[in-house]
Amino acid sequence: MTQSRDALTNALCQGPFGLQPWHRRSFLQAGLAGFGSLSLPGILKLRAQNPLMAADGTEAKREKTAVIMVWQPGGCSHIDTYDPKPSAISEYRGPFETIATKVPGLRFTELLPLQASIADRFTVLRSMQQTAGGHPAGSMQLLSGDPDTRDKPKPRFPDWMTVANYLRSQEGPRQNPLPMYVGVNPPLEYNGPAYLGDAYSPFTVSGDPNQPTFSVPNIGLSDAGEVQRIGRRSNLRRNLDTIERTFDQQGELAALDEFESQAMTLLTNPKTKEAFDLSREDDRTRDRYGRNSWGQQLLLSRRLVEAGVEVMTTSLSGPLCGRVQNWDDHAVNHHVFDAMRFRAAAYDRAVTALIEDIYERGLDKRVLVVVTGEFGRTPKINYAASTGAGDASAPAGTQQPGRDHWPRAFSNIWAGGGIQTGRVIGATDKRGEDVVERMCGPGDFLATIYHHLGINSATTAIRDLNGRPTPIVDHGKPIPELIA
Repeated sequence: MTQSRDALTNALCQGPFGLQPWHRRSFLQAGLAGFGSLSLPGILKLRAQNPLMAADGTEAKREKTAVIMVWQPGGCSHIDTYDPKPSAISEYRGPFETIATKVPGLRFTELLPLQASIADRFTVLRSMQQTAGGHPAGSMQLLSGDPDTRDKPKPRFPDWMTVANYLRSQEGPRQNPLPMYVGVNPPLEYNGPAYLGDAYSPFTVSGDPNQPTFSVPNIGLSDAGEVQRIGRRSNLRRNLDTIERTFDQQGELAALDEFESQAMTLLTNPKTKEAFDLSREDDRTRDRYGRNSWGQQLLLSRRLVEAGVEVMTTSLSGPLCGRVQNWDDHAVNHHVFDAMRFRAAAYDRAVTALIEDIYERGLDKRVLVVVTGEFGRTPKINYAASTGAGDASAPAGTQQPGRDHWPRAFSNIWAGGGIQTGRVIGATDKRGEDVVERMCGPGDFLATIYHHLGINSATTAIRDLNGRPTPIVDHGKPIPELIA
């Protein structure tokens, strides 16, 4: 399939009968509480959306590989982390010293001593580039491949996480009781399922996993009476289903049955509750990840992929980032260097522990870990007045340094996935402004992830709501150094 996404319009349509799409999360997160009250029109509404047909070209049989994407919302400064420029003039290089890593010749800034000590277990890609300068468009470019540089209120194309969930869902009933796609405080602000519909959105876990009161609702019910009550409601729903299966040409009722079965399993299988239960980890392990929200998010991510989740996303945001709770280190938001110092220890510890565990627990062939944001930060430092006091930000009106959005060059790191590690891919110029070697774009990023998941992005397309086949990657190939 070679049809370009640029040739497609933005038009979306409703499902059959003019009804709104059925949302899978209503089953997974509402605990099936409404099945007993469903009428025939209600069932019609649930089955309203065509489940969409994928084009030929996906792999017939795939190993159940998995991906953990750790997202840095707002964009991490490549200069102050993985691509330092110690020889640049002071207006560019920043205040941080560089340190040696376990890979000869590879240096990071002093902010990442733990990651430096295990640099032989991941690969640094220093030559990522995209063309959108805003957070919405930048996120959509990297995670869905949308080439549009304009910020939009919602995505035109489904992100790779949703696409992977959808394509793997077509392979047949899921045997594992856990959802295929889980997000722990996931990056959903600018991304989502688009025309695939919320049926393939993540099972979302929100809150701070480090808090003693943290819990995930609607999983692993232990009350036998409640389990029986839910089962009766589910059976009642089936009894109300008088629609002839021969009328169900698109298999929508079968999809409803499958998702209902998954939801029932999530609610009633005790193993699901165990997978989300961080108290089952020993104190030493929890300490190694960091007793904070980021550390426990990444620990929970490891537990979930180990238990069978195949698409896992988590966003490093919130108070650990500084005053504005993300990595968007404009001078008006944060003193960029105070912000990098403020978040560095938690970030360094959590990512290091996750990568170590992937290898030490024998997950390194099956699980690919990607750590990235939507873009980098301007190599040239600028100054502006703070808009408010807080963590990593001086009182309002105080001039402080910042770095702005920079899509022309940025870094991310890759671990596991059976790839050869301890490497550096690509390079930027002496100021870190532009890629000068092995430029990689969003299509390459996406194709690499799909390749690990056993999805042939060169030949796979999904029909949009107008029935037109849309390539899941338009212009891009797997990065050779990042595939097994």
